[in-house]
Amino acid sequence: MNYQFPHTIQNNHGEVLTFKEIIHEQDGDRVLVENVVAPGAGPIMHTHWLQDEALTVTKGRMGYQVYGQPARFAGEGESIEFKRGTPHRFWNDGTEELKCTGFIKPVNTIVFYLSSIYDAQKKSGSEQPEKFDGAYLLTRYASEYDLPELPKFVKHVILPITCFIGKLLGKYEHFKNAPEPVKA
Repeated sequence: MNYQFPHTIQNNHGEVLTFKEIIHEQDGDRVLVENVVAPGAGPIMHTHWLQDEALTVTKGRMGYQVYGQPARFAGEGESIEFKRGTPHRFWNDGTEELKCTGFIKPVNTIVFYLSSIYDAQKKSGSEQPEKFDGAYLLTRYASEYDLPELPKFVKHVILPITCFIGKLLGKYEHFKNAPEPVKA
């Protein structure tokens, strides 16, 4: 899929993410991002198996957590980095909008993946993505992304079965040009 940059996505739960531009570097492309997060909002615990993510708070207060560790906090001007393979989450821990700048590297499928997740959340009207789209994305891109708090039975049995049923029902026409997953 080809995107024009800047490319902004928004879910219906207080997150707006703008992919500003892609910077080509010898050791992999980097996508520059800006995000705006409403008080109390933020992504659930997740893992990028193949990508590093860094954020710098430009306004507000960010709470963040690495899986199994206590919550920590960052204020304006402070930066955090999540190395690839590190399960993490962050949220707006303040009472005003949280604004951050940062990057994700390498780009791989992140623009498509997050755009599709946000669309699936809007489709369902909840934080949970629409069930067939969510099953497709989490199954197809399992080599790149994970939700560590999702039970293994759900990840390895329920989601693949739901994905298969979705294929039988013709639910994935809108994913016909989806990029191939990146393998480690």
